[in-house]
Amino acid sequence: MSKQSKLDQQLCFEVYKASSNFAKLYAHTLKPFNLTFTQYLVLLALWEEDYLFVKDIGLVLGLGIGTLNPIIGRMLERGWLEKQQSEKDKRAFIISLTEKAKSAEKPIERAIIEKITSCNFVDIDAVTLMANLKSLNAVLGQLD
Repeated sequence: MSKQSKLDQQLCFEVYKASSNFAKLYAHTLKPFNLTFTQYLVLLALWEEDYLFVKDIGLVLGLGIGTLNPIIGRMLERGWLEKQQSEKDKRAFIISLTEKAKSAEKPIERAIIEKITSCNFVDIDAVTLMANLKSLNAVLGQLD
């Protein structure tokens, strides 16, 4: 019988590895679209609700402005997003989708579904796993 290391017994380590592996899976799938995993998350937020303040995108994704601004900057350069100054607050900027981003939603979605389906996650109840992770994140989010 092989002994498990302390690291292998940690839930946090398994969650970390799963997160890292999902990011790699998505990065590979998004490469033909010239998008990173985090850029895809920005698109997901805007496909849900277009014309968001940068700070609101950060809140949705759990990312700070310092992390988010360079991501948005690269997406602006590559033609995925548009940026306009808020009329109410000149310090705030509204981010919106370009036609390129709007028309890419379905092809990107199909590519991701095909990749995940091809992985054939046998014996994994994704709905239960997601519910458990959401519960875990809710509890951990209250620790701040």
